[in-house]
Amino acid sequence: MLEAKSLKKARVPLSLIPNPSPANPHSSRLALHVSHDASSCWLYVASGRQVYTLQIALEDSLVSEGKDSLLIPTHAEVLESFLVNRCPHRSEIQSIVLAESESTGYLMFGSVDSYGDVIVSKLDSNGKDIDRLTYTVSPHDSGVGESSWAGLCFSPAQWSMAAVARSFCKAVDVYDQDIHVQTLRTLLYPSALSFVQNLSNGNESSILAVAEGCQLTIWDLRMKENGGCIQRICGSVGDIYYAVCSSPSGNIAVGGADRTMTIYDPRRWSSLSRWVHCSKYEITGLAFSSIDPDYIYIQGVDYEVFCGDWKATNKIFSFRGDSNWLGFSKCHNRDVLGGWCDSGSILVADVVAKEIETKDGVTYGSSSPF
Repeated sequence: MLEAKSLKKARVPLSLIPNPSPANPHSSRLALHVSHDASSCWLYVASGRQVYTLQIALEDSLVSEGKDSLLIPTHAEVLESFLVNRCPHRSEIQSIVLAESESTGYLMFGSVDSYGDVIVSKLDSNGKDIDRLTYTVSPHDSGVGESSWAGLCFSPAQWSMAAVARSFCKAVDVYDQDIHVQTLRTLLYPSALSFVQNLSNGNESSILAVAEGCQLTIWDLRMKENGGCIQRICGSVGDIYYAVCSSPSGNIAVGGADRTMTIYDPRRWSSLSRWVHCSKYEITGLAFSSIDPDYIYIQGVDYEVFCGDWKATNKIFSFRGDSNWLGFSKCHNRDVLGGWCDSGSILVADVVAKEIETKDGVTYGSSSPF
């Protein structure tokens, strides 16, 4: 079982971002990573055409719980905050993604705006450019037409490969750095995407999961038949999916307007679990636990995030912001969650495996790192 080690609440300085831009209701404009000594957390937030970064301390503190396992945050100071030194987008940023490479020790930071223009920067652990390596990618149609939601994800096996979804264009573009590789044409408007580990090929990630309308579609980038679409799973008609993610074991989670989270087995494309009405409002964010993939973090469109056991469909704990979320993210290799509220508040939760003391006095963690 998991438990929260700390829950910190800070505020974005008004001098940095006086009034955050709205973006799309299911846009995620927050990314984070933890420092090497785990003493602080760096958060990146996007507002308008710019990206900002903040550093918040992660000291251990007593976590208080309210009714229904609701965590009560403690105040934290913003140690440092500044505007990320990079070229601004030409329109409002819709999504930002931070990919960490343990072997190289650097970060790949990407952002995409409402016309599908992508800017990728190579950052060090302090959030500063390394040799100012930055490249931009524009869609083939140069972003002609009406602006809309756009999403971005990096391949976990090859950080130079990225997929960009554009809602109104009904298209997913795949890039290798600034080289366009292929375009996937969706039937409905895409609203979320994530690379999935290919179980038959080890760590090679050529499988892409896309939420489009009320359907979950699976694409194999190596195939040409059917445009690369190998599976199409229909949900409740009329209920749009807003979030999709995958676990290290390959399981795929999807959720959306029906407030229901479903886990699919990629080996049989069958449902492993269906947690009906687990959220009070539409689900706009999902992330499997890095400690134990039997647990998942679910974000509602309003102001709540909770951790639950998807096999037992049981809620473990939750925390709330003081207004609607503008962004929600989880550190890729640790259970550190971050959320950014419309009011300017930042919440950071550090989650660990709950220790269980046996009769002989030996203490064990109930979950081991995956």
